[in-house]
Order: sequence, then C-alpha cells, then structure tokens
Amino acid sequence: MQKIVLFASGNGSNAEKIILHFKKSSLANVVMVFSNNPRAKVLERAQLNGVEAIAFEKQELNNGVILEKLNTIQPDLIVLAGFLLKFPESIINYYPNKIINIHPALLPKYGGKGMYGTHVHSAVLENKEKETGITIHYVNENYDEGAYIFQKSVTIETCKTIEEIALEIQKLEHQYFPEIIENLLSN
Repeated sequence: MQKIVLFASGNGSNAEKIILHFKKSSLANVVMVFSNNPRAKVLERAQLNGVEAIAFEKQELNNGVILEKLNTIQPDLIVLAGFLLKFPESIINYYPNKIINIHPALLPKYGGKGMYGTHVHSAVLENKEKETGITIHYVNENYDEGAYIFQKSVTIETCKTIEEIALEIQKLEHQYFPEIIENLLSN
C-alpha cells in the first residue's frame, strides 16, 4: 500500500476529499497530515477521518525536523493541498518528482509569491477573465513553476464575485485532485 502525506494550512476541504477518496482504495492511504497552522480546520478533519495530524512551527520545515519525520514515513507522494509556505529545497531534493501542488488558476497566469486563494480569485475578477481553472503541478524551488501534470478550465462569465469564482474552483479541485493523485500513483 502506497503512502500519501498531505500538507495544508487552512480549512482542508481538499485534504478531506483526498482522505475520503483513498479510504476506499487498495492503492494508497493518506498516512499523515502536516499543518503549519495549529488552528487549521484540516487538523480536525484529518483526525475525524482517522488520519494522524500534526501542527509544526515554520522553522521545523526548514531546519530538517519535517524532513526527518518524512523520512520515517517514506511517503510515495507528498501533496500540498492549500499549503501556504514555500516548500524547502532540502525536501524537494530528497523527494524529486514526488511532491505536487494544486493551484487555483490556469498557470502560468496568476501564480507566484502571494498568489493563493482569494488573492488569485480577486485578480481573475479584476482582469475580467472569461475562464479560470486549476493547475496540478510538481513542486520545484520556485512558487508555481514546476512541471504541469493537469489543468482544467471553467467558464466564469456569469461569476460576479470572488466567492462565486472560489466555488467554481473548489468544485474542480474536489472532482479532479483525488483522481490525478490516483493516476500518478498508478503509473
């Protein structure tokens, strides 16, 4: 059975969808959820679904503590599901092509430092985009610049608010993120 580790910073709806998807799978299990936010709802969601979850301090991500914990687990895939910190090169180098992220836009548009969540949706709305979408990509040393794995677009011409755009994006994330993870682990 393959092992998935999730990193998330907030609500954790994507993390929960991934956990539930793989609860029914013989391919892989989510074995741990890490969060840099001790008040993140993702920690509660994980525990309610029987997955160990821990909060950590930012410096632990960069000083080797988290890498040591990952090495104990030996994950087959590390998934950033709404994780807001820059992932350190030390972990990226140790787990090449085993770390993926989901971005709430069609990269390369609206990517980079500071472009997450409502910041992305606000920029999409301000620029009067007719469509937006999601990008699932490998993580490298730069924000949102890793090789693309999957993109899916959605028309947002009828969306008048950031919240409406966010809802359309979340539907795509919930539908496709678990499937793409399963496809990656199957190959």
